[in-house]
Amino acid sequence: MSLVTYSGFPRIGLKRELKRSLESHWRGEISAEALSDTASMLRHRHWQLAADAGADVVPCNDFSLYDHVLDTAVLFDAIPSRYRPVFAETPLDGYFAMARGHKRDGHDLHALEMTKWFDTNYHYLVPELEAGQRFALSGDKPLAEFREAQAQGHRARPILLGPVSFLLLSKAVDGSDRLALLDNLLPVYVELLEQLADAGADWVQLDEPCLALDQDDDDHAAYRRAYAALARARTPRLLLASYFGALGDNLKLATALPVDGLHIDLVRAPEQLDSVLDALPPSHILSVGVVDGRNIWRSQPERVLPLLHKARARIGSERLWLAPSCSLLHVPIDLAAETTLDPARLAPMAFARQKIEELRVYADALAGLPEADAALAAQQALLTAQAHAPGVIDTGVRSRLRALNPQATLRRSGYPIRQLTQSETLALPPLPTTTIGSFPQTDELRKARAAHRAGRLDDAAYNALLEAEVERVVRFQEHIGLDVLVHGEPERNDMVEYFGEQLDGYLFTKLGWVQSYGSRCVKPPVIYGDIARRAPMTVHWSSYAQSLTEKPMKGMLTGPVTMLQWSFVRDDLPRETVCRQIALALRDEVHDLEAAGIHVIQIDEPALREGLPLRRSEWPAYLAWAVECFRITAGGVRDATQIHTHMCYSEFNDIIDAVAAMDADVISIETSRSRMELLDAFVRFRYPNGIGPGVYDIHSPRVPEPAEMLDLLHKALDVLQPDQLWINPDCGLKTRGWPEVELALRHMVGTAQQLRSELKLLVCDF
Repeated sequence: MSLVTYSGFPRIGLKRELKRSLESHWRGEISAEALSDTASMLRHRHWQLAADAGADVVPCNDFSLYDHVLDTAVLFDAIPSRYRPVFAETPLDGYFAMARGHKRDGHDLHALEMTKWFDTNYHYLVPELEAGQRFALSGDKPLAEFREAQAQGHRARPILLGPVSFLLLSKAVDGSDRLALLDNLLPVYVELLEQLADAGADWVQLDEPCLALDQDDDDHAAYRRAYAALARARTPRLLLASYFGALGDNLKLATALPVDGLHIDLVRAPEQLDSVLDALPPSHILSVGVVDGRNIWRSQPERVLPLLHKARARIGSERLWLAPSCSLLHVPIDLAAETTLDPARLAPMAFARQKIEELRVYADALAGLPEADAALAAQQALLTAQAHAPGVIDTGVRSRLRALNPQATLRRSGYPIRQLTQSETLALPPLPTTTIGSFPQTDELRKARAAHRAGRLDDAAYNALLEAEVERVVRFQEHIGLDVLVHGEPERNDMVEYFGEQLDGYLFTKLGWVQSYGSRCVKPPVIYGDIARRAPMTVHWSSYAQSLTEKPMKGMLTGPVTMLQWSFVRDDLPRETVCRQIALALRDEVHDLEAAGIHVIQIDEPALREGLPLRRSEWPAYLAWAVECFRITAGGVRDATQIHTHMCYSEFNDIIDAVAAMDADVISIETSRSRMELLDAFVRFRYPNGIGPGVYDIHSPRVPEPAEMLDLLHKALDVLQPDQLWINPDCGLKTRGWPEVELALRHMVGTAQQLRSELKLLVCDF
């Protein structure tokens, strides 16, 4: 009978127990032991939940207090020297220093860089390596969690990030060849695998997600060298796992490596099954990812069953394992907790538990159980009917989409003319200062929002509280001397959810949390139908804030690509079609803001790069529609209206043409962790528009000193013209506390004023 398994489970807990424990520990309210107890409780609960759902084997070492790539770096002692004094004092503090930065007890440390995990909304910490790096086994996390699972009575499979992907996902801080470190790294992998074998592990999964990317000859040689070395050791059987796409031209390599099994993603790439079956060695296990580990819709049996029957006919049931396409980290935990949603809307959905249950039914169907066949037939009928359920199709939206023409993507004039008009309209000083949008969300705000949702706080009282908070934020910004203000977004729960709640075609879960990074969790909305705007969404609060000040107020919107990427998207329409629907709804909002007298409008697109297909050959098509959707949103506004956009941790070198084609007047980017390295792409391209490179890392509690900000801005002015440069934090300030935000922004404004004085002196000297 085919085995049911999975490659990872959501870490945070159904009610975000891990988040709460982490943040309590960081505040000094609970001990490291109490945090460890929470982590252990969640692992035990999740293993049992999966076993009850029908999993034959549970993974271990997929759990992390912050990030699994960081865990791997620490496990192999890839700890940059600046963190070692903190590790020497308290290893857990050292771990969190790498993740979040550390500023106490005489230490002042930046966090590691953070970037997106392939094309997901999960962020990983980028390990720092250097030529001659030495590795050593530091700690026993994989071994301890394997024994923990065994002690709970589970058959467990440890999961490790594979050696080649670990190196490729790292950063060589001295510019050296990361793969040159492979021979130093492999003995540590061998040592760990032999320990796991001695502990009784019969299988270990080695994740090599980079096999879904374009890999060159050097990469291929590294895989061959790595796995030849592991094959010579006394290890458990090895399952090589690839996900997020097809193996493509890496297929021949993957099936030739001396391992014992292969996991493939048949959700993203069902077309690869035939070629994989043709190349699979006769002794290999094949793990097929047939339910989507990244979306919340039930699988279509009419698509899955033919794949399973074909695989079983070729290799037999015993060599066929059933699994999700990738780790279930990217979906919420249990749909059964959603007790307030319409059951008809819930019926086509599946969270992590339900996905394992689906796999159990498929395995039972392959084993010939009639009740499983009946269940799958009923599931297919339900999904077919869902495509025509009320609220799914909006004929007005579809007519408007058909009527779109290229004119809709155009601004009225080119950037040079717009720049002159905006300079006259806004009358900003050189090196203007602003923030990215949100200000800290206090406990009072969160409690008031919860009370309002529950009906315990009426509209008038809630709006009065929000108005007071907006005025507080505006007065603070005026007082410290910011140039372009924001209203602080106290009314918003999340930058996607807030808009989705006001758009047709969206629905919202109560406990559908997923991890973005560390303790940061998001609750992605679900797009189930055509998207339409019912009424203005942000005009009231932006207009109210503008009425409080003579300074320009920036309207804040989440862009169409990010609204798409950070939602669970319907799977019955092309993603680009859904994105265009969102763009049209947001376009109406942009024009309403402009009509209300808002002269600066920011359309955030932090997710634009993460949506890139993993294969470069597919980039042009994606970038074409992604840029088009942004331009539809901003199209047609007056020259005097300044359009901003914001992008999160991204490598811009490969997409700088597309970024320029968006034609935003100002782009702000996260650069403080990279020490302005991310500006290089804009410099080489000679990007002509305004740029705001972040000088304050808001993902860390650490407050930078003015001298540090000044140093970053000097680096920026080495490569940018003064009339291009804006000064801002890296990202929104929602997750930070008021004391650190106040201090950091005062430092930032003071630094801008100092830099203006320096530039004035330079002009006078000239």
